[in-house]
Amino acid sequence: MERITEHPLLSFERSEKITFFFEGRELLAYLGESIAAALHANGIRNLRYSPKKDRPQGLFCAIGKCSSCLMEVDGKPNVRTCITPVRPGMRVRRQPGKGEISE
Repeated sequence: MERITEHPLLSFERSEKITFFFEGRELLAYLGESIAAALHANGIRNLRYSPKKDRPQGLFCAIGKCSSCLMEVDGKPNVRTCITPVRPGMRVRRQPGKGEISE
């Protein structure tokens, strides 16, 4: 896992280690961190492909305002993974195209 462990100004208080699944792979995360942060720490930089040109997209704003982190989480499309906390056993995958409109 790739994480910042020391910083001259910030402190990192990690919570409980959990596992979740990304496209069938079991990954480690810390309870309470965002899905996007957990994926990044596990070396996953491509979160989706742009619907129009099918180009890889990674984390961009990290505050829930753009759509570069939209993924399918536990079968639900268009989840903003930069602001959604990871949970134990969660199943995450890249969604094809624009996904579906959430209710």
